[in-house]
Amino acid sequence: MNISFTRTRWLAAGAAVLILAAGCGSSSATPTAASSHAPPVLKVALITPSATNDLAFSQAMYAALQSLQAKDDLKISVQDNMFVVSDAANAMQEFASQGYNLIIANGSQYGSTVQQLAAKYPKVSFAWGTAGSTYGLKNVFAYQAAANEGGYVQGYMAGLLSKKKVIGVIGPINVGDAQLYTGGFKAGALAADQHATVHLSFTGSFSDVSLMASAAKSYVSEGADVLTGSSQSVVGAIGVAKSDNVAWFGTQWDQSSLAPADVVSSQAYNWVPVLSQIFTAIRAGKLGGATYTITLKNGGEKIEFNPGYQLPASVKAAGESVAGKIESGAITPPQ
Repeated sequence: MNISFTRTRWLAAGAAVLILAAGCGSSSATPTAASSHAPPVLKVALITPSATNDLAFSQAMYAALQSLQAKDDLKISVQDNMFVVSDAANAMQEFASQGYNLIIANGSQYGSTVQQLAAKYPKVSFAWGTAGSTYGLKNVFAYQAAANEGGYVQGYMAGLLSKKKVIGVIGPINVGDAQLYTGGFKAGALAADQHATVHLSFTGSFSDVSLMASAAKSYVSEGADVLTGSSQSVVGAIGVAKSDNVAWFGTQWDQSSLAPADVVSSQAYNWVPVLSQIFTAIRAGKLGGATYTITLKNGGEKIEFNPGYQLPASVKAAGESVAGKIESGAITPPQ
């Protein structure tokens, strides 16, 4: 496989942090042509804040990119574990200076860096998410996820599943798909049972596993028998769910392997349709200017049920019914 990983720490100048939300089907602008000669091999660099096997945000993008490598004739380079934005900024600039066709900045915290570098390297395409803004730049794609949809479906099932009617929802930072997912989950749980107590909090970090675990322990001590959370740091909370035999609902990737008896289902992201559209645009000489959103309806989001969890058939059927109503437009989860 023609995929290279670079794990060198980049000694970087500072880069501002801008946090927004995630992306498959809708285009907010028409990309502008920059070249009539499509490259025979697309050189693609992926910058992501956590490991590519994090069972969350980074793995979803990496897996999609891997699956398209042969079909789309890609040369892929990866810089993972780029928690420090200034390090990520230097990595992006290095790839841009090396003539990469596309740099994927897979983290909403990278927004301001993308904005700055895209203006500096107008012949290089940049894609970033989860976010809806291209900053009006002709060489920037944005991608986002309607995470509130799957969040609402799973929250609805959680409201039916909880015996104690106490549910804990934990986010990293109140932005992007984390904000959408947690808000949608809470709304869904209350739609299923308006008398349920739904605790919602944010740790302030995408990466701090201990903070996520502490929040989960706090909710379990308050009687929560169902938990959910977003970001790569959820491994901490899932560990608590496993040790305390508490139901867990995942997002971004199928997390059932972390707690086979306790994960009910996961809202899994599929970025393949988004990446395919971006690659097609670049080969046509269009370097950016479009936003894509993944949803339940277009297949970019899917509820993956864990066969190892004994979910009552009535609860699963209710969840599938709610998902269908969201796809048809009969239910619109809050944003």
